[in-house]
Amino acid sequence: HEVRTLINEMARDKIIVISTHILEEVEALCSRAIIIARGRIVADDTPAALATRSRYHNAVSLQLAQPAQLAAAQRALESLAGVASVEVSERDARLTALPRAGSTILPAVSELAASQGLKLQELHLESGRLDEVFRTITA
Repeated sequence: HEVRTLINEMARDKIIVISTHILEEVEALCSRAIIIARGRIVADDTPAALATRSRYHNAVSLQLAQPAQLAAAQRALESLAGVASVEVSERDARLTALPRAGSTILPAVSELAASQGLKLQELHLESGRLDEVFRTITA
């Protein structure tokens, strides 16, 4: 918190360059991110704009209160028109519905959860994952 406060105070009239592989720092502290791979700039944008390049941008994660509903919930999510695929974590009864390009699936997923009687501990709209964008861009 102290570092963020210091950077915010200094950033009003200065440029501060941070070199890091810790992408949580980039999201928390930076207004601009430049990704360099093999000596070349491969991306230059805001962290939020870079996150929109992630396949997780606008994905919807659900954590079920009743793990027994996992298989049925997966099949139901996969049947939604805007859903490209569904990732499943049995360990914590979590499903992540990944949208087809340009699709907004939160309303459909929310409606499906209600109509299927899914007991949810959490329903979360993802903004995107910088770590995944970084790996994709630099691969």
